[in-house]
Amino acid sequence: MPITKKITVSTIKSLRIEDRRINDTEIHGFHARISLQGKVKYYFYYRVDGKQRNYFIGSGSVLSPNQARDKAKEVAGLVASGVDVHIDKRELKTIKTTKLTLGTYLEETYLPYLESLNPKTSRHAYRVITSSFKSILKKPLAEVNAWDIQKWVTERRKLGRSPATVSYAVNRLKAAFNRAVEWEWIESHNLNKVKLVREENTRVRYLSETEERTLMRSLRNRDEQIRAQRRSGNRHRQERNQGLYPTFDNVRFVDYLEPLVITAINTGLRRGELLALKWGDIDFEQQYLSVRAQNAKAKKSRNIPLNDTVLEVLESWQLQNKKREYVFASRSDVPIKDIKKPWLRVLQEAKITDFRFHDLRHHFASKLVMVGVDLNTVRELLGHSDLKMTLRYAHLAPEHKAAAVSLIG
Repeated sequence: MPITKKITVSTIKSLRIEDRRINDTEIHGFHARISLQGKVKYYFYYRVDGKQRNYFIGSGSVLSPNQARDKAKEVAGLVASGVDVHIDKRELKTIKTTKLTLGTYLEETYLPYLESLNPKTSRHAYRVITSSFKSILKKPLAEVNAWDIQKWVTERRKLGRSPATVSYAVNRLKAAFNRAVEWEWIESHNLNKVKLVREENTRVRYLSETEERTLMRSLRNRDEQIRAQRRSGNRHRQERNQGLYPTFDNVRFVDYLEPLVITAINTGLRRGELLALKWGDIDFEQQYLSVRAQNAKAKKSRNIPLNDTVLEVLESWQLQNKKREYVFASRSDVPIKDIKKPWLRVLQEAKITDFRFHDLRHHFASKLVMVGVDLNTVRELLGHSDLKMTLRYAHLAPEHKAAAVSLIG
């Protein structure tokens, strides 16, 4: 027998197969049905010219009762305005998308999507878009075009904003519009026609021999400081009859940082490639590691030979982490996400300035070129899709410039 109650989470949960249907007490026509298999679906019924029609709102596996209620209100409003929603759902979609503004889409649809991917970064990405493009937030989503954004780019450049800052905001907006097309809120967009001012990506910062020695010494000093702190802490706990923490006296590395930096310097891997590296990606017998396609920027796998320095470090590090899947993992055996703080402290102690973690990759490439390795081999090791990207290192080996340029001629 059908029952009549307000449709809520609790009433849907208590709905039995023999009830078959529950009619909502607040929105006339809004109801839910339960199948013999126990699946719930939401509907809205109404009358046109004396005939009853039943409009399918959505499945209970996709919509919560509150979401279904909101959709029912929307449909009820359209019916009240004379729209027969059952005749052409595409027409209904057109009506909805015509009224949908950029701001509403970002807040109600795109932000929840970002939060489902990464709650920590979602708000930042959302704020970048909404703060950058305030002037068009009330514009219908389907009417935002490349000219709107091109004008914005020109204005920002006149204000002295860097190409990187402008490009970042535009690319975040493009990503939101790409999802809108996928989700069929709009048929298409032309934001890919926006012309951005590109910064010359020719920065090559590498370590001098002295800086490299200082960096390695700073990493070892950090390990010793952490060991000393652990000993001191355990003495303090022992005096108070408290349990002791594991000591670092019988292991080579106190944590991931020193082996991570040494691996970066000797393989040229990107930060993301390093942190996604698994022990199964390393062949200790054949002395190489593999970068899987899904972790590579160019989406192509590649093999990197391991020299004696990094091979010995990784063998020692593995002895400390035999049960871990990832080479550089947190205690819960998931890839480490943030290395910024310990990395900056090591640089500070080493008195090395103007040097990013990514510059370890430049350091690797620069050393190869300076000892005579040809640029095409360097390109393959770095995983560059185009030799033009590798040409930034050509000035380090003037005798190779002509040969390098001829390779792309």
